Amino acid sequence: MIYLDNNATTPIAAEVLDAMRQCLETSFGNPSAAYSLSRDSRRVLMDTRVSVAKLLGVSASDEIVFTSGGTESDTWAIFGAIRNRTDCHVITTKVEHDAVLKVFQTLESRGLRVTWLEVDSEGSLDLDALRAALSPDTAIVSTMLANNETGVIFPIDEIGQIVKANSNALFHVDGVNAVGKIAIDLANSPVDLFSLSAHKFHGPKGVGALFVRKGVEMSPYLIGGGQEFGRRAGTEAVHQIAGLGAAARLASDLSKMVEVERLRDRLENEILAKVPDSSLNGTRDSSKRLPNTSNISFENTNGEMILYGLDRAGIAVSTGSACHAHDHRSSHVLEAMDVPYSRAMGSIRFSLGRTNSEEDINKLLSVLPSLIAELRSLNIV
Repeated sequence: MIYLDNNATTPIAAEVLDAMRQCLETSFGNPSAAYSLSRDSRRVLMDTRVSVAKLLGVSASDEIVFTSGGTESDTWAIFGAIRNRTDCHVITTKVEHDAVLKVFQTLESRGLRVTWLEVDSEGSLDLDALRAALSPDTAIVSTMLANNETGVIFPIDEIGQIVKANSNALFHVDGVNAVGKIAIDLANSPVDLFSLSAHKFHGPKGVGALFVRKGVEMSPYLIGGGQEFGRRAGTEAVHQIAGLGAAARLASDLSKMVEVERLRDRLENEILAKVPDSSLNGTRDSSKRLPNTSNISFENTNGEMILYGLDRAGIAVSTGSACHAHDHRSSHVLEAMDVPYSRAMGSIRFSLGRTNSEEDINKLLSVLPSLIAELRSLNIV
């Protein structure tokens, strides 16, 4: 199988499996207990906290709180910042992942005032609209660092500066699809809260983290014991956290992303040149897009039929967010970008990873143009 859906999840790295296996076999003690076996487990937590902090460019490892993944981190960040208030204002964008989008929809249904920021045709955020929307009662602004469907990167430092200059709001960033692909430096950033998930950078599913900057007051999401500095109750999944730590250490080395970007550019340029009526969704400026992601529309075709055709050829891709794969409507991200329906419904996301090769791209390019031509000849839309 040629795997080109790395924004959905990534294969676990061998080093990660080794770390998890060793932990399960020799460091299985409850980290809250007092004996030596538990001290080994606590050391795993401490080492992983340091590794994740380094990955995010911060020095204080106690700003890292372990969670079950990106969805919990996002949900906790938003609800924790609001702290049961019903009279505040909150801001997000129309192109967020469902883990953020649906939280804000829930808040809106409960009577909170929500501002939904627009993007332009390239997926870039309107910063003037953000500045105008901020007010003294704004409690939180939540934006992604990089869009999971188009790869478009938001300028979070500039966003954060606008937030801090015009309000007392907390600034949360969903960094789930950016970690391990681009450099992150939260030490010199106005970000208060930052979410990540291990399975997006060759770690295990079911574990992630939330960066909580010192001084930020957050209501606990899970209540019970005093784990995670009293911020998240429940015995830590030590083996999962060991996997997160190993993945974080691998992800800190971005040198392989240079080759990933070269392969992505070749894939993208040759598809656009060889397949008629194909177009890129998102900016062409590589500095404003993840180095591994290309979202391409094939007008007057059906994205799911393209996906199935490539799957039969042993190639895995996506029609957008994997969380929307069951839904037959146009992607909310492409709708927000005003991509016409005839293009949006024929969109495919190619997201490369560190294990992809030139041969993978060769195979895709040998299959895709004829597949698109066949589907168009059958008038399958």
